[in-house]
Amino acid sequence: MAHILALSNQKGGVGKTTTAVNLAAGLARYGQRVLLVDLDPQGNASSGLGYAREDVTMGIYDVLMEFRDIDSVRMPTALDNLEVIPATVDLVGAELELVGAERREYRLKKVLNRVADDYDFILIDCPPSLGLLTLNTLTAANAVLIPLQAEYYAMEGLGELLRTIHAVRKGLNPELVREGILVTMMDGRNKLCREVERQVRHHFKEGVFETVIPRNVRLGEAPSYGKSIVEYDPRSTGAQAYLALAREILQRHGISTPE
Repeated sequence: MAHILALSNQKGGVGKTTTAVNLAAGLARYGQRVLLVDLDPQGNASSGLGYAREDVTMGIYDVLMEFRDIDSVRMPTALDNLEVIPATVDLVGAELELVGAERREYRLKKVLNRVADDYDFILIDCPPSLGLLTLNTLTAANAVLIPLQAEYYAMEGLGELLRTIHAVRKGLNPELVREGILVTMMDGRNKLCREVERQVRHHFKEGVFETVIPRNVRLGEAPSYGKSIVEYDPRSTGAQAYLALAREILQRHGISTPE
C-alpha cells in the first residue's frame, strides 16, 4: 500500500508546491509508482506537470463531491511512473460545500484508499491554509512533509501547524507522523539563511532532512514549461537537490537507490 505524504505549510511562498511536483518527479525517476494529488485551489501543481487549471474539466473536486470515480480523473504525465489528479476552478468552493457533508474529514481518505495499492507513494499538495481541505489531507496521510523557507519569519505559523498535526493525530488519525522538515530557498552565502537553518536543526534535530533545497533560477522557470525540474534541467542544482531528497526519503523507508 502507498505511503501517503502530505506537503503542508499554511505560510505561502515557502516552496510547498515546488517540492510536491519535483519530489514526485524525483521518486518517479527512481522507479517508484507515484500519484500527485493537487488539493490546492491555485492549481499550480497541476500546471507544473502540464495541466493548466483553466484547461482541466474534472479533477479532485469531482471525486471529493462524489460526482466522478477516481479512475476517471487520474491523468498521465510526461514522466513514466507519475500520474496526477489535477485541481479545477471548482475546488475553490469545496471547503464550503463539504461543511455539511457526512464524515467530511474522511472524504479524501476514502477516495485514496481505493487506489492506494496502485502506487508506492501518494503525494498531496495542500492549500496554504489549515481549513477543511488540509484537514482531509492530514486525515488521509501517513506523514507530513513541512517545507520551511530559510528566512527571518521561517518559524512563523509553524507552531500552529504542529498543533494541528497533534490534534489530528489525537482525534482523527493516530498514525500520522512528521516525515520531516525541509529547508527550502537556501542561499548559503547569506548569513541569515545559515542562521535560520542552524536554529531549525538545533530545535528539531533529526526531524530536519539533511537535504537542503537551494535558491535556483531554473526551479522558477520549469513550471512555465509545464515540466518538473528533473525534466527541464536535470543538471541544475535544483534538480540535483530534489533527487537527493527523493533518495533520502527512499532510504528512510528502506528502499535502495542508485547513486
